[in-house]
Amino acid sequence: MENAGKLIEEEELREQIKGAGIGTSATRAEIIKKLEKINYIEINPKTQIITPTKKGELIFDVVKSSMPDMLNPKLTASWEKGLEMVAKKEIKADEFMQKLENYIKSKFSKLVIS
Repeated sequence: MENAGKLIEEEELREQIKGAGIGTSATRAEIIKKLEKINYIEINPKTQIITPTKKGELIFDVVKSSMPDMLNPKLTASWEKGLEMVAKKEIKADEFMQKLENYIKSKFSKLVIS
């Protein structure tokens, strides 16, 4: 997701991940390996084309219908901004973690209720 910033309309958040994209190349490679290992994707060994498995498509559909913002690079950019603010001591790490926990809990509670 090197070009994920192009999908973000807000200038401040777009700048947050400009150039770096989302995650490092090594992180993305590990994520791809993990997705293949848990059978969410298949990788054609000859062409290196990645396709979702049925299981992967079902997971995507659940996330898209119940918490679509999790698929938006804007969310990652806002988390990156929060991490930068912690690094600059503009907010406390505990405060940032509490915001993340509250966000995730709200998403999962909606998912369980749905």
